[in-house]
Amino acid sequence: MAHRLQMRLLTWDVKDTLIKLRRPVGEEYASKARAHGVVVEDVAVEQAFRQAYRAQSRNFPNYGLSRGLTSRQWWMDVVLHTFRLAGVPDAQAMTPVADQLYEDFSSPFTWQVLEGAETTLKGCRKRGLKLAVVSNFDRRLEDILTGLGLREHFDFVLTSEAVGCPKPDPRIFREALQLACIEPAAAAHVGDSYLCDYQGSQAVGMHSFLVVGPEPLDSSVRESVPKEHILPSLSHLLPALDLLEASGPVS
Repeated sequence: MAHRLQMRLLTWDVKDTLIKLRRPVGEEYASKARAHGVVVEDVAVEQAFRQAYRAQSRNFPNYGLSRGLTSRQWWMDVVLHTFRLAGVPDAQAMTPVADQLYEDFSSPFTWQVLEGAETTLKGCRKRGLKLAVVSNFDRRLEDILTGLGLREHFDFVLTSEAVGCPKPDPRIFREALQLACIEPAAAAHVGDSYLCDYQGSQAVGMHSFLVVGPEPLDSSVRESVPKEHILPSLSHLLPALDLLEASGPVS
């Protein structure tokens, strides 16, 4: 006899899904540099950061753990490379700035909770759902979530640094399912990345919701994701869960 589909676990991406930086990276980096007597433009630093971050992620995936790096060393290298690309003559002299930035980005004061996040998490809890984080973040995430008042909503937090593999690697999603003792068909993931969150979780048999911002979706993504899986804001999640449970009986 068929039974109505019932979600039992929701896993969550964090950055740009539940929280975001208070100020753009370029602005934050340039401000700290100026405090140390080095004048650089916000826009130049922002562009340099994106380039440095992409290169570091490509050359040393998942914080370089398999190459013997720590996440702190990984981020320090990103910061120094950023300032070098932004035209700072002696980037190595920016080590105190890199240290300060690492500490600043560890602090909840550098981050802010996105609108609707806390209300949505409370609503999910009222439904009896288990909640967990599955994030390509480093060891600082627990303290950030605690400082922002969000950690209490989650049964556990999984970071790519702790698990040893980043989304969309199926192992990090399987680890979450195993910890929650829940089958993929009774679980859904919420995130803002089509590749890492939407496709990554679906690859292990989970349901998935894609959080979208104000920018228009890429046409290939829009054609690949059913309308009912797209969340224009977090307030759309609970109605989307209702629709999912109503439309999917399982035996």
